[in-house]
Amino acid sequence: MSIRIIIITIDILLWTIIAANVAYIVFFAFASLLPKKKQKQSSDTSQKNSSFIVLFPAYHEDAVILNSVKSFLKQDYPQESYHVVVISDHMEPETNEELSQLPITLLQPSFEKSSKAKALQYAISHVSFFNPHSSNYIVILDADNIVQSNFLSQINSLCQHGNKAIQCHRTAKNNDNDIAALDGLSEEINNTIFRKAHNAIGLSSALIGSGMCFEYEWFAQNVTLLDSAVEDRELEALLMKQGIYIYYAEDIHVLDEKVSNSNNFQRQRLRWMTGQVQAFFRMMPYIPKAIVTANVNYIDKTIQQMLIPRSILMAIIPCITITTTFLSLSWSYKWWGMLLCFGIALLIAIPKRLRTRALFGRLGTLPKLIWHMFSNIIRMDRHNTDFIHTTHEK
Repeated sequence: MSIRIIIITIDILLWTIIAANVAYIVFFAFASLLPKKKQKQSSDTSQKNSSFIVLFPAYHEDAVILNSVKSFLKQDYPQESYHVVVISDHMEPETNEELSQLPITLLQPSFEKSSKAKALQYAISHVSFFNPHSSNYIVILDADNIVQSNFLSQINSLCQHGNKAIQCHRTAKNNDNDIAALDGLSEEINNTIFRKAHNAIGLSSALIGSGMCFEYEWFAQNVTLLDSAVEDRELEALLMKQGIYIYYAEDIHVLDEKVSNSNNFQRQRLRWMTGQVQAFFRMMPYIPKAIVTANVNYIDKTIQQMLIPRSILMAIIPCITITTTFLSLSWSYKWWGMLLCFGIALLIAIPKRLRTRALFGRLGTLPKLIWHMFSNIIRMDRHNTDFIHTTHEK
C-alpha cells in the first residue's frame, strides 16, 4: 500500500469522525433558532404552593456557603413551604457554627471518600419533610449558587404544569478575567445546544449538576442508585430510562461561579471528561433496548457522551485545515467546509448579549486552555470514581 493511500485513508477516517461531531453541533445550533413553546408561569396567587426541600451539598466550601444560604433565605415564597438543608462535608467548625444559627437544617456527615452523590443520599436519609397536602419537590444547588428572590415561585409555576424534572439556566456570576469569561461563554454554548435546542424540537434537556429540581418521590427512590462522581449524568440516564422529560427553564437563572485560574480549569475539565467517558460505558449496555423501544432521548444522551470536547475540536479542525492547504492536498476543501460550518454553529450558539468585542478579545487565552484539555486526555482514568474538587471564592 502506497504512502498516499495511507494518508488518504487516515484523512477520510479523521474527517468522518470529526464531521459527525460537528454535524451534531450544527444541527442543534440551528435548532436553537426555532421557537420554543414556553409553559406560562402563572401570576395567579391562588395557585397551589408546592413544598420544596432545597439541598446545598458543600464540600470545603467555607468561603461561599454562608452568602449563598443567606441569599436564598430571602425568597418571596411562603416560608412554611420550603426548607433549606446544608450538607456540610469537611467544613470548618466556625462555618458550621454560623450555619447552625440560620433557620435551616445542618447535616454534618463524615465521609471517608466524599462525593456529591453521597451527600445527596445522606440528606434524603436524614431529612423528613413531606407535605401530604401538596406536591413535593427537591431542588439541588451548589454551594456557590445565587438565585433571585422569586426563584421558588417561578419553579413552582412550572411544577404546577406537571414537570417532574427541571433544569434551570445556570449562568456566570463572575467574568473578572479571561478564563472565567471563557468558561462562562462555554456554559452558555452548552445551554444553547444541549438544553434550549433540545427542548425546541421536543427532546429532553441535559442536566448540569446544579439548579435542578425533581419530584420528591422520584428523587428519593432513585438517589440511592447513584454511585459515581458524575451524579448528574446518572440522574439523567435514570430519567431517560423511565421516560421522564427534562424541561429547561431558560428564564430562571442560577448564578454560578466560573473557574478563574488554569489549575481549577484543568481539574474541573478532568472531572467532566472522566465523567463523560464513565457515563458512556455505563449507558451503552441499555442502548439495544433503547433502540427497540424507540427511546430517542436515551439514545441522544448516550451520543452526547461520545462527543469530542469542543475545545479539542477548535484545535484539531483548524490545524488539519491549514496543514492540508499548505501541502496543497486536493481534499483540503472539505476541511475548509467543516471549519466554516463549525464556526457558524458556535456563533449561533453564543447568546447575542455575549457577542461583544470585549469577549472576543479574550480568545487569546484559548490556546492555553486547549492545551490543558489535551493534557487531561493522558491523565484520565475512567475507573477512578474519586470526587475531584474545584475551589470557590465568590
